[in-house]
Amino acid sequence: MVDFKELGEFGARELKKRGADFGDLFFERRFTFSGKCEENRIENLSNGIEVGVGIRFIKNFKTYYGFTNKLSQKAILEVIENLAAAAAAEKEVTLDFTEKEPRYEKICEGHDLDIPVERKVELLKRANEKARSYGDRVKQVTVVLRDQIQEVVVVNTTGQIVEDLRPRVVFYTLVVASNGIELQTGYEPVGHLGDYSLFERVSPEEIASKAAERALTMLKARPAPSGRFTVVLSSQAGGTMIHEAVGHGLEADLANQGLSVYANKLGEEVASPLITVVDDGFMKGKYGSSGYDDEGTPTGKNVLIENGVLKGYMYDTLEAMKSGGMPTGNGRRQSYMHVPIPRMTNTYVAPGESDPQEIIKSTKKGILVVKMGGGQVNTVNGDFVFEVSEAYLIENGEVTVPIKGASLIGNGPQVLKEIDAVGNDLNFSIGTCGKDGQGVPVSDGIPTLRIPSITVGGTS
Repeated sequence: MVDFKELGEFGARELKKRGADFGDLFFERRFTFSGKCEENRIENLSNGIEVGVGIRFIKNFKTYYGFTNKLSQKAILEVIENLAAAAAAEKEVTLDFTEKEPRYEKICEGHDLDIPVERKVELLKRANEKARSYGDRVKQVTVVLRDQIQEVVVVNTTGQIVEDLRPRVVFYTLVVASNGIELQTGYEPVGHLGDYSLFERVSPEEIASKAAERALTMLKARPAPSGRFTVVLSSQAGGTMIHEAVGHGLEADLANQGLSVYANKLGEEVASPLITVVDDGFMKGKYGSSGYDDEGTPTGKNVLIENGVLKGYMYDTLEAMKSGGMPTGNGRRQSYMHVPIPRMTNTYVAPGESDPQEIIKSTKKGILVVKMGGGQVNTVNGDFVFEVSEAYLIENGEVTVPIKGASLIGNGPQVLKEIDAVGNDLNFSIGTCGKDGQGVPVSDGIPTLRIPSITVGGTS
Protein backbone atom coordinates (compact mmCIF):
# COMPACT_ATOMS: atom_id res chain seq x y z
CA MET A 1 0.00 0.00 0.00
CA VAL A 2 1.33 3.44 -0.97
CA ASP A 3 2.24 5.60 2.03
CA PHE A 4 0.41 8.87 1.36
CA LYS A 5 2.02 10.63 4.32
CA GLU A 6 5.58 9.80 3.28
CA LEU A 7 4.92 10.93 -0.30
CA GLY A 8 3.19 14.04 1.05
CA GLU A 9 6.18 15.04 3.16
CA PHE A 10 8.45 14.60 0.16
CA GLY A 11 6.16 16.70 -2.03
CA ALA A 12 5.69 19.46 0.54
CA ARG A 13 9.46 19.86 0.87
CA GLU A 14 9.80 20.07 -2.89
CA LEU A 15 7.05 22.69 -3.12
CA LYS A 16 8.74 24.77 -0.44
CA LYS A 17 12.16 24.28 -2.01
CA ARG A 18 10.87 25.69 -5.27
CA GLY A 19 9.53 28.87 -3.72
CA ALA A 20 5.85 28.24 -3.07
CA ASP A 21 4.28 30.78 -0.71
CA PHE A 22 1.91 27.96 0.14
CA GLY A 23 1.32 24.54 -1.33
CA ASP A 24 -0.35 21.27 -0.54
CA LEU A 25 -0.84 17.71 -1.72
CA PHE A 26 -4.31 16.19 -1.59
CA PHE A 27 -4.18 12.38 -1.69
CA GLU A 28 -7.44 10.57 -2.30
CA ARG A 29 -8.55 6.95 -2.44
CA ARG A 30 -12.26 6.57 -3.21
CA PHE A 31 -14.27 3.33 -3.30
CA THR A 32 -17.74 3.60 -4.86
CA PHE A 33 -20.88 1.50 -5.39
CA SER A 34 -23.93 2.38 -7.48
CA GLY A 35 -27.10 0.44 -8.19
CA LYS A 36 -30.47 1.21 -9.75
CA CYS A 37 -33.90 -0.37 -10.03
CA GLU A 38 -35.92 0.78 -13.05
CA GLU A 39 -38.83 -0.81 -14.92
CA ASN A 40 -38.87 -3.47 -12.17
CA ARG A 41 -35.33 -4.50 -13.09
CA ILE A 42 -32.14 -4.28 -11.06
CA GLU A 43 -29.48 -2.79 -13.30
CA ASN A 44 -26.26 -0.80 -13.40
CA LEU A 45 -24.70 -2.49 -10.36
CA SER A 46 -21.12 -1.26 -10.34
CA ASN A 47 -18.12 -0.85 -8.08
CA GLY A 48 -15.17 1.45 -8.65
CA ILE A 49 -11.96 2.75 -7.16
CA GLU A 50 -10.19 6.03 -7.84
CA VAL A 51 -6.75 6.97 -6.52
CA GLY A 52 -4.63 10.03 -7.14
CA VAL A 53 -3.04 13.20 -5.80
CA GLY A 54 -3.73 16.85 -6.56
CA ILE A 55 -0.83 19.28 -6.09
CA ARG A 56 -1.23 23.00 -5.54
CA PHE A 57 1.49 25.66 -5.81
CA ILE A 58 0.54 29.20 -4.71
CA LYS A 59 2.85 32.12 -5.51
CA ASN A 60 1.91 35.80 -5.19
CA PHE A 61 -1.73 34.76 -4.66
CA LYS A 62 -1.82 32.90 -7.98
CA THR A 63 -2.66 29.19 -7.98
CA TYR A 64 -0.94 26.60 -10.18
CA TYR A 65 -2.52 23.17 -10.03
CA GLY A 66 -1.74 19.72 -11.34
CA PHE A 67 -2.65 16.14 -10.53
CA THR A 68 -1.59 12.58 -11.24
CA ASN A 69 -2.80 9.05 -10.57
CA LYS A 70 0.80 7.81 -10.52
CA LEU A 71 1.74 7.73 -6.85
CA SER A 72 5.52 7.85 -6.81
CA GLN A 73 8.15 10.41 -5.89
CA LYS A 74 9.14 10.65 -9.56
CA ALA A 75 5.61 11.43 -10.75
CA ILE A 76 4.98 13.93 -7.95
CA LEU A 77 8.28 15.67 -8.60
CA GLU A 78 7.46 15.95 -12.30
CA VAL A 79 4.17 17.71 -11.54
CA ILE A 80 5.82 20.05 -9.04
CA GLU A 81 8.61 20.95 -11.46
CA ASN A 82 6.03 21.83 -14.11
CA LEU A 83 4.11 23.99 -11.64
CA ALA A 84 7.28 25.73 -10.44
CA ALA A 85 9.05 26.06 -13.79
CA ALA A 86 9.77 29.74 -13.19
CA ALA A 87 10.81 29.34 -9.54
CA ALA A 88 14.19 30.26 -8.10
CA ALA A 89 17.13 27.86 -7.84
CA GLU A 90 16.76 24.89 -5.50
CA LYS A 91 17.79 25.33 -1.89
CA GLU A 92 17.75 23.21 1.23
CA VAL A 93 14.50 23.26 3.15
CA THR A 94 13.91 22.29 6.76
CA LEU A 95 10.28 21.39 7.33
CA ASP A 96 9.03 19.65 10.46
CA PHE A 97 5.70 17.86 10.08
CA THR A 98 2.91 17.66 12.66
CA GLU A 99 0.10 15.15 12.20
CA LYS A 100 -3.28 16.38 13.39
CA GLU A 101 -5.59 14.04 15.31
CA PRO A 102 -8.31 12.40 13.14
CA ARG A 103 -11.80 13.73 13.88
CA TYR A 104 -14.09 11.59 11.73
CA GLU A 105 -15.06 9.22 14.54
CA LYS A 106 -16.86 12.14 16.21
CA ILE A 107 -19.19 12.85 13.30
CA CYS A 108 -19.51 9.67 11.18
CA GLU A 109 -22.57 7.55 11.89
CA GLY A 110 -20.59 4.38 11.29
CA HIS A 111 -18.10 3.77 8.49
CA ASP A 112 -18.46 0.14 7.45
CA LEU A 113 -19.92 0.02 3.93
CA ASP A 114 -18.86 -3.58 3.34
CA ILE A 115 -22.27 -5.25 3.33
CA PRO A 116 -23.41 -7.97 0.91
CA VAL A 117 -24.62 -6.74 -2.47
CA GLU A 118 -27.74 -8.86 -1.91
CA ARG A 119 -28.75 -6.54 0.91
CA LYS A 120 -28.23 -3.51 -1.30
CA VAL A 121 -30.40 -5.07 -3.99
CA GLU A 122 -33.07 -5.80 -1.37
CA LEU A 123 -33.21 -2.11 -0.40
CA LEU A 124 -33.78 -1.16 -4.04
CA LYS A 125 -36.51 -3.77 -4.49
CA ARG A 126 -38.34 -2.77 -1.30
CA ALA A 127 -38.64 0.85 -2.40
CA ASN A 128 -39.71 -0.14 -5.91
CA GLU A 129 -42.43 -2.46 -4.62
CA LYS A 130 -43.74 0.14 -2.19
CA ALA A 131 -43.97 2.86 -4.82
CA ARG A 132 -45.77 0.57 -7.26
CA SER A 133 -48.23 -0.50 -4.57
CA TYR A 134 -49.91 2.90 -5.00
CA GLY A 135 -51.77 1.63 -8.07
CA ASP A 136 -52.05 1.96 -11.81
CA ARG A 137 -51.53 5.71 -11.84
CA VAL A 138 -47.89 5.06 -10.96
CA LYS A 139 -46.30 4.67 -14.38
CA GLN A 140 -42.58 4.72 -13.68
CA VAL A 141 -40.39 4.17 -10.63
CA THR A 142 -36.65 4.72 -10.41
CA VAL A 143 -34.76 3.83 -7.24
CA VAL A 144 -31.05 4.60 -6.87
CA LEU A 145 -28.61 3.58 -4.14
CA ARG A 146 -25.04 4.90 -3.98
CA ASP A 147 -22.33 4.59 -1.39
CA GLN A 148 -18.73 5.68 -1.27
CA ILE A 149 -15.89 5.82 1.20
CA GLN A 150 -13.33 8.53 0.60
CA GLU A 151 -9.92 8.26 2.27
CA VAL A 152 -8.06 11.58 2.30
CA VAL A 153 -4.59 12.68 3.36
CA VAL A 154 -3.56 16.34 3.05
CA VAL A 155 0.04 17.49 3.56
CA ASN A 156 0.99 21.15 3.18
CA THR A 157 4.00 23.45 3.29
CA THR A 158 3.27 24.64 6.82
CA GLY A 159 4.12 21.12 7.99
CA GLN A 160 0.60 19.95 8.70
CA ILE A 161 -0.56 16.39 7.97
CA VAL A 162 -4.27 15.60 8.08
CA GLU A 163 -6.10 12.33 7.56
CA ASP A 164 -9.85 12.08 7.04
CA LEU A 165 -12.35 9.31 6.31
CA ARG A 166 -15.69 10.09 4.67
CA PRO A 167 -18.23 7.30 4.19
CA ARG A 168 -21.48 8.42 2.57
CA VAL A 169 -24.71 6.65 1.60
CA VAL A 170 -27.36 8.17 -0.69
CA PHE A 171 -30.74 6.69 -1.58
CA TYR A 172 -33.57 8.20 -3.60
CA THR A 173 -36.83 7.34 -5.32
CA LEU A 174 -38.32 9.10 -8.36
CA VAL A 175 -41.96 8.36 -9.24
CA VAL A 176 -43.84 9.39 -12.38
CA ALA A 177 -47.64 9.28 -12.12
CA SER A 178 -50.34 9.91 -14.72
CA ASN A 179 -54.12 10.29 -14.78
CA GLY A 180 -54.24 9.81 -18.56
CA ILE A 181 -54.10 13.55 -19.19
CA GLU A 182 -50.91 14.77 -17.54
CA LEU A 183 -47.76 13.52 -15.86
CA GLN A 184 -46.49 14.53 -12.43
CA THR A 185 -43.31 13.49 -10.65
CA GLY A 186 -42.39 12.94 -7.04
CA TYR A 187 -38.82 12.79 -5.82
CA GLU A 188 -37.48 12.03 -2.36
CA PRO A 189 -33.79 11.62 -1.39
CA VAL A 190 -32.05 10.70 1.83
CA GLY A 191 -28.37 10.47 2.71
CA HIS A 192 -25.79 10.95 5.43
CA LEU A 193 -22.15 10.82 6.45
CA GLY A 194 -22.03 7.28 7.72
CA ASP A 195 -22.85 3.69 6.81
CA TYR A 196 -26.00 1.63 6.25
CA SER A 197 -27.28 2.51 9.71
CA LEU A 198 -29.08 5.20 7.68
CA PHE A 199 -31.84 2.63 7.11
CA GLU A 200 -32.33 2.16 10.84
CA ARG A 201 -33.58 5.74 10.90
CA VAL A 202 -35.61 5.76 7.69
CA SER A 203 -36.81 2.79 5.64
CA PRO A 204 -36.80 2.41 1.84
CA GLU A 205 -40.59 2.19 2.04
CA GLU A 206 -40.84 5.59 3.71
CA ILE A 207 -38.76 7.22 0.99
CA ALA A 208 -40.79 5.52 -1.75
CA SER A 209 -44.08 6.51 -0.11
CA LYS A 210 -43.15 10.17 0.05
CA ALA A 211 -42.17 10.20 -3.60
CA ALA A 212 -45.31 8.35 -4.74
CA GLU A 213 -47.67 10.42 -2.60
CA ARG A 214 -46.12 13.65 -3.87
CA ALA A 215 -46.61 12.62 -7.50
CA LEU A 216 -50.20 11.49 -6.92
CA THR A 217 -51.09 14.59 -4.89
CA MET A 218 -49.87 16.86 -7.68
CA LEU A 219 -52.14 15.03 -10.13
CA LYS A 220 -55.10 16.33 -8.09
CA ALA A 221 -53.66 19.82 -7.71
CA ARG A 222 -55.14 23.03 -9.05
CA PRO A 223 -53.08 25.35 -11.25
CA ALA A 224 -51.17 27.75 -9.02
CA PRO A 225 -52.37 31.36 -8.91
CA SER A 226 -50.11 34.24 -9.95
CA GLY A 227 -49.44 37.45 -8.05
CA ARG A 228 -48.17 38.64 -4.68
CA PHE A 229 -48.86 36.25 -1.82
CA THR A 230 -47.85 35.48 1.73
CA VAL A 231 -45.73 32.34 1.52
CA VAL A 232 -44.99 29.94 4.36
CA LEU A 233 -41.97 27.73 3.73
CA SER A 234 -42.32 24.47 5.61
CA SER A 235 -39.22 23.14 7.35
CA GLN A 236 -39.74 20.09 5.11
CA ALA A 237 -39.37 22.25 1.99
CA GLY A 238 -35.59 21.99 1.89
CA GLY A 239 -33.04 24.76 2.14
CA THR A 240 -32.66 25.41 -1.60
CA MET A 241 -33.55 29.08 -1.29
CA ILE A 242 -31.12 29.73 1.56
CA HIS A 243 -28.38 27.75 -0.18
CA GLU A 244 -28.73 29.45 -3.55
CA ALA A 245 -30.03 32.94 -2.78
CA VAL A 246 -27.95 33.52 0.36
CA GLY A 247 -25.23 30.90 0.84
CA HIS A 248 -23.30 31.31 -2.40
CA GLY A 249 -23.17 35.07 -1.87
CA LEU A 250 -21.38 34.47 1.44
CA GLU A 251 -18.53 32.46 -0.13
CA ALA A 252 -15.40 34.60 0.12
CA ASP A 253 -14.23 34.28 -3.47
CA LEU A 254 -17.46 35.73 -4.84
CA ALA A 255 -17.57 38.41 -2.15
CA ASN A 256 -13.92 39.41 -2.70
CA GLN A 257 -14.47 39.68 -6.46
CA GLY A 258 -17.51 41.90 -6.02
CA LEU A 259 -19.74 39.16 -7.46
CA SER A 260 -21.94 38.99 -4.38
CA VAL A 261 -24.72 41.22 -3.19
CA TYR A 262 -23.18 40.79 0.29
CA ALA A 263 -19.73 42.15 -0.66
CA ASN A 264 -18.30 44.81 1.70
CA LYS A 265 -21.27 44.57 4.08
CA LEU A 266 -19.67 43.07 7.19
CA GLY A 267 -21.37 44.48 10.27
CA GLU A 268 -24.39 45.67 8.31
CA GLU A 269 -27.97 44.54 8.76
CA VAL A 270 -28.75 42.28 5.81
CA ALA A 271 -31.72 40.32 7.17
CA SER A 272 -34.54 40.40 9.67
CA PRO A 273 -33.40 40.32 13.33
CA LEU A 274 -35.18 36.94 13.45
CA ILE A 275 -32.66 35.45 11.01
CA THR A 276 -29.39 33.71 11.90
CA VAL A 277 -27.59 31.79 9.13
CA VAL A 278 -24.95 29.19 10.00
CA ASP A 279 -22.62 26.95 8.01
CA ASP A 280 -21.32 24.01 10.05
CA GLY A 281 -19.18 21.28 8.52
CA PHE A 282 -18.78 19.34 11.77
CA MET A 283 -22.38 18.23 12.35
CA LYS A 284 -22.74 14.55 13.20
CA GLY A 285 -24.05 12.49 10.32
CA LYS A 286 -24.89 15.42 8.06
CA TYR A 287 -24.27 14.84 4.37
CA GLY A 288 -21.98 17.86 3.95
CA SER A 289 -19.82 17.11 7.01
CA SER A 290 -16.18 16.08 7.25
CA GLY A 291 -13.58 16.15 9.99
CA TYR A 292 -11.36 18.46 7.96
CA ASP A 293 -11.97 20.31 4.72
CA ASP A 294 -10.06 19.44 1.56
CA GLU A 295 -7.16 21.69 2.57
CA GLY A 296 -6.74 20.13 6.01
CA THR A 297 -8.46 22.91 7.96
CA PRO A 298 -10.71 21.67 10.80
CA THR A 299 -14.38 22.11 9.97
CA GLY A 300 -16.69 23.78 12.45
CA LYS A 301 -19.56 26.16 13.09
CA ASN A 302 -19.37 29.48 11.25
CA VAL A 303 -22.06 32.04 12.05
CA LEU A 304 -22.50 34.01 8.83
CA ILE A 305 -25.50 36.16 9.72
CA GLU A 306 -26.45 36.71 13.37
CA ASN A 307 -29.78 38.28 14.28
CA GLY A 308 -29.84 39.92 10.87
CA VAL A 309 -26.26 41.27 10.93
CA LEU A 310 -23.60 39.99 8.50
CA LYS A 311 -20.80 38.51 10.61
CA GLY A 312 -18.53 36.72 8.17
CA TYR A 313 -17.86 34.83 4.95
CA MET A 314 -16.75 31.28 4.18
CA TYR A 315 -13.01 31.12 3.42
CA ASP A 316 -10.60 28.69 1.89
CA THR A 317 -6.84 29.15 2.39
CA LEU A 318 -6.23 31.29 -0.69
CA GLU A 319 -9.04 33.76 -0.01
CA ALA A 320 -7.94 33.95 3.63
CA MET A 321 -4.38 34.73 2.49
CA LYS A 322 -5.67 37.51 0.25
CA SER A 323 -7.75 39.10 2.99
CA GLY A 324 -5.35 38.53 5.88
CA GLY A 325 -7.92 36.37 7.66
CA MET A 326 -8.16 32.73 8.64
CA PRO A 327 -9.61 29.82 6.65
CA THR A 328 -12.95 28.66 8.05
CA GLY A 329 -12.92 24.99 6.97
CA ASN A 330 -14.77 25.69 3.71
CA GLY A 331 -12.03 24.80 1.19
CA ARG A 332 -13.63 21.96 -0.75
CA ARG A 333 -13.01 20.10 -4.01
CA GLN A 334 -14.81 17.42 -5.99
CA SER A 335 -11.76 15.17 -6.20
CA TYR A 336 -7.97 15.19 -6.42
CA MET A 337 -8.36 16.47 -9.99
CA HIS A 338 -9.94 19.73 -8.81
CA VAL A 339 -8.54 22.81 -7.08
CA PRO A 340 -10.16 23.68 -3.72
CA ILE A 341 -12.48 26.70 -3.60
CA PRO A 342 -14.77 28.19 -0.92
CA ARG A 343 -17.89 26.03 -0.64
CA MET A 344 -20.77 25.51 1.74
CA THR A 345 -21.04 22.37 3.89
CA ASN A 346 -24.23 22.16 6.01
CA THR A 347 -25.93 25.55 5.76
CA TYR A 348 -29.05 26.41 7.70
CA VAL A 349 -31.26 29.08 9.22
CA ALA A 350 -31.27 28.68 12.98
CA PRO A 351 -34.65 27.84 14.58
CA GLY A 352 -36.71 30.64 16.12
CA GLU A 353 -39.40 30.65 18.78
CA SER A 354 -42.69 30.39 16.86
CA ASP A 355 -44.85 27.28 16.72
CA PRO A 356 -45.05 26.17 13.06
CA GLN A 357 -48.79 25.46 13.31
CA GLU A 358 -49.40 28.91 14.78
CA ILE A 359 -47.54 30.47 11.87
CA ILE A 360 -50.00 28.81 9.49
CA LYS A 361 -53.03 29.59 11.64
CA SER A 362 -52.11 33.28 11.76
CA THR A 363 -51.86 33.43 7.96
CA LYS A 364 -55.27 34.41 6.59
CA LYS A 365 -54.47 33.81 2.94
CA GLY A 366 -51.32 32.45 1.38
CA ILE A 367 -49.39 29.48 0.06
CA LEU A 368 -47.66 26.72 2.01
CA VAL A 369 -44.58 25.38 0.24
CA VAL A 370 -43.89 21.80 1.34
CA LYS A 371 -41.14 20.97 -1.16
CA MET A 372 -38.88 23.23 -3.20
CA GLY A 373 -37.52 22.35 -6.64
CA GLY A 374 -34.57 23.74 -8.56
CA GLY A 375 -33.91 27.32 -9.43
CA GLN A 376 -31.59 30.08 -10.55
CA VAL A 377 -30.00 32.99 -8.70
CA ASN A 378 -27.91 35.98 -9.66
CA THR A 379 -25.36 36.28 -6.84
CA VAL A 380 -24.42 39.83 -7.90
CA ASN A 381 -27.84 41.31 -7.12
CA GLY A 382 -29.55 38.44 -5.27
CA ASP A 383 -32.47 38.01 -7.68
CA PHE A 384 -33.84 34.46 -7.85
CA VAL A 385 -36.47 32.20 -9.41
CA PHE A 386 -37.24 28.85 -7.76
CA GLU A 387 -39.63 26.11 -8.79
CA VAL A 388 -42.00 24.58 -6.25
CA SER A 389 -42.54 20.81 -6.27
CA GLU A 390 -45.36 20.61 -3.72
CA ALA A 391 -47.54 23.40 -2.35
CA TYR A 392 -50.99 24.09 -0.90
CA LEU A 393 -53.31 27.05 -0.47
CA ILE A 394 -53.71 28.54 2.99
CA GLU A 395 -57.23 29.89 3.50
CA ASN A 396 -58.34 31.43 6.79
CA GLY A 397 -55.42 29.82 8.59
CA GLU A 398 -56.13 26.34 7.24
CA VAL A 399 -54.16 24.30 4.70
CA THR A 400 -56.61 23.42 1.93
CA VAL A 401 -56.10 22.28 -1.69
CA PRO A 402 -52.83 21.36 -3.42
CA ILE A 403 -51.56 23.59 -6.22
CA LYS A 404 -49.12 22.88 -9.06
CA GLY A 405 -46.87 24.84 -11.40
CA ALA A 406 -45.85 27.47 -8.84
CA SER A 407 -42.55 29.34 -8.74
CA LEU A 408 -41.15 31.88 -6.30
CA ILE A 409 -39.64 35.06 -7.75
CA GLY A 410 -37.80 37.56 -5.59
CA ASN A 411 -34.59 38.97 -4.18
CA GLY A 412 -32.59 37.12 -1.50
CA PRO A 413 -31.61 40.05 0.76
CA GLN A 414 -35.07 41.60 0.45
CA VAL A 415 -36.80 38.33 1.36
CA LEU A 416 -34.46 37.82 4.36
CA LYS A 417 -35.30 41.30 5.64
CA GLU A 418 -39.05 40.77 5.32
CA ILE A 419 -39.38 37.38 7.02
CA ASP A 420 -41.70 37.96 9.98
CA ALA A 421 -41.95 34.49 11.58
CA VAL A 422 -39.38 31.75 12.24
CA GLY A 423 -40.48 28.36 13.54
CA ASN A 424 -38.91 26.39 16.38
CA ASP A 425 -38.43 23.39 14.08
CA LEU A 426 -35.51 22.59 11.75
CA ASN A 427 -35.16 20.03 8.98
CA PHE A 428 -32.41 19.33 6.46
CA SER A 429 -32.37 18.21 2.85
CA ILE A 430 -29.39 16.83 0.92
CA GLY A 431 -27.95 17.62 -2.48
CA THR A 432 -24.91 18.09 -4.68
CA CYS A 433 -23.80 21.71 -4.96
CA GLY A 434 -22.37 22.79 -8.29
CA LYS A 435 -19.86 25.60 -8.66
CA ASP A 436 -17.08 26.23 -11.18
CA GLY A 437 -17.69 22.85 -12.76
CA GLN A 438 -17.33 20.97 -9.46
CA GLY A 439 -19.94 19.11 -7.40
CA VAL A 440 -19.67 18.46 -3.66
CA PRO A 441 -22.13 16.93 -1.15
CA VAL A 442 -24.04 19.44 0.97
CA SER A 443 -27.08 19.66 3.19
CA ASP A 444 -29.33 22.67 3.71
CA GLY A 445 -31.85 23.33 6.44
CA ILE A 446 -34.59 25.74 7.43
CA PRO A 447 -37.21 26.04 10.13
CA THR A 448 -40.72 27.06 9.10
CA LEU A 449 -40.42 30.57 7.66
CA ARG A 450 -43.07 33.13 6.67
CA ILE A 451 -42.51 35.68 3.91
CA PRO A 452 -45.30 38.33 4.13
CA SER A 453 -45.28 39.12 0.41
CA ILE A 454 -43.45 37.56 -2.53
CA THR A 455 -44.24 37.15 -6.22
CA VAL A 456 -45.62 33.74 -7.10
CA GLY A 457 -45.53 32.69 -10.73
CA GLY A 458 -48.36 30.34 -11.62
CA THR A 459 -50.52 29.07 -14.43
CA SER A 460 -53.87 30.37 -13.23
